[in-house]
This record gives sequence, structure tokens and C-alpha cells, in this order.
Amino acid sequence: MQACVEDIDFRSPRGLDRSVILRLASCEWIRSHQTVLITGATGTGKSYLACALAHSACRQGLPPRYYRFSRMLSDLALARADGSYGKLLEKLAKIQLLLLDDFGLAPLAGTERLDFLEILEDRYGTRATLVTSQLPVENWHELTGDPTFGDAILDRLVHGSHLITLKGGSMRRRYNSTSGSDTEEEETE
Repeated sequence: MQACVEDIDFRSPRGLDRSVILRLASCEWIRSHQTVLITGATGTGKSYLACALAHSACRQGLPPRYYRFSRMLSDLALARADGSYGKLLEKLAKIQLLLLDDFGLAPLAGTERLDFLEILEDRYGTRATLVTSQLPVENWHELTGDPTFGDAILDRLVHGSHLITLKGGSMRRRYNSTSGSDTEEEETE
């Protein structure tokens, strides 16, 4: 997906505020080590928007790292098994912008809760994090499967974050039906 802020469709009624997006595209939030949370239903453009912000970061010399959330958890489990867990945590802690796409597709298991908390703890106040999710933030606590971990994880993610809640139907459906083609990629996840 080739996403950039200049190609974001602000005409569609999704609750996007152009001034907020352009301010985030300045990347000051990254330099200030803050968090952006993007939520919305499938197809509303969460991943596209996140990648567009990551592209802005690249342009400004702030290298991002994209992970699908489930893939990051798999990499951490593998690193635990092969003895490289500490190195992977160090690597994740140093990334200027860590983009975690599709958080909350499945509840977190025991070690996954701990791993996610470790990552957030290492990054809190020192590096920027961007998380996308289909679920509203108010439903995230129950995903952790443990109230204590839920409080700790959400405390580091939510407080002081920039929250963008996308509304409306699937942008994929809209663009595919108006273009008459399945090759349209603008604003897709």
C-alpha cells in the first residue's frame, strides 16, 4: 500500500478532521514521544491513515516500523523460544515510530499481555507508538484478559494519546463500486 497524507480523502463522511491529520503529519507527536490511536470499522481507512502518517515520518527522517499486531506477538513468541527475546525488546524500544496494526482481533493470552506491557513500558515517554483497532478504546480493557494488566496497558496507551475514530462504511466498497474495478487501492486497509 502506497499511502500518503496528500491522497487522504477528506470528502467522505468518516469523521476525519483535516487540521488534526495535517498537524499529525507534521510529526511533532513523534518527536514528543506520544501515541496515536486510530479506531473504526473494517475498511474505514485505519491502516491507510496510519501508513500515511508513517510515510510522513519517513519523509522527515523519523524511521517507522510497521507490524500487524498478531505478527508482532508471533515474533515475540519465537524470540522467547530461540533466546533472542531481550534483543527483540531492545530493538522495538529503539524504533522512532512503532505502528501496530489491527490490535484486538483476538484477546491477549498470558505471555502476550506481558510482552505488550513490556513494549509499552520501554517506549512510554521515549518513543512514539501508533495503534489501529476495529474496536473502540472503551472495549480494549477486556481484551487483556486480566484487570491489572488491562489497567497498566491502557494507562500507557490511552492517557495523553491522540484518538481518531473513523466512521462510516467500507472505503474499499465505495472505491470499488465507483471505479468499477477491484484495482483501486486508495484509502484501503
